[in-house]
Amino acid sequence: MFQETGFEGELRENVVYINRTAKMTKGGRVFHIVAWVVVGDGQGRVGIGRGKAKETPEAIAKARAQAIRNMKRVVIWHGTLPHPIEVKFEATRLLMKPAAPGTGIKAAQPVRAVLEAAGYQNAITKVYGGGSVVNMLKAAMKAVESLKDPHWVAEARGLPLKVIMRRFWDEKRKEAEDKAKEKSD
Repeated sequence: MFQETGFEGELRENVVYINRTAKMTKGGRVFHIVAWVVVGDGQGRVGIGRGKAKETPEAIAKARAQAIRNMKRVVIWHGTLPHPIEVKFEATRLLMKPAAPGTGIKAAQPVRAVLEAAGYQNAITKVYGGGSVVNMLKAAMKAVESLKDPHWVAEARGLPLKVIMRRFWDEKRKEAEDKAKEKSD
């Protein structure tokens, strides 16, 4: 679908925040719209964008285009985060933790938009400090970009993946994955 940017397939779009500003001129008030949009493919790619225009649809279209350009790959481990992470962006502090299957996404609306667009199904988050929507969006993006791939960490430490991810390790899940891999080969 979006071959010019290198992304194909269906993208999830979520308009998170729309703000109307007014400027007084000698001719009267001049209004402008600022829109923040989250775009993701649900397979581990997500981006945020801001668009400004005089009309709302134009601002949303600009924000969507910028979000597509800003898409980054993130790490998803069995539908959740691979490890807990805490980030700070300006006055906002964001804590994100992995959650058990079936928990869902427990998060503020801007953080939820980023996690859902990326493809996470289970996560628990808490926002401390400033509650600005823009700061929460940027903190969420900073957090998911900072997540480390468990395979890379295991290789760097010289330990088996089972030791690194012992919290999530389930022998039956591993056996099922191995059988599925054998059938596909």
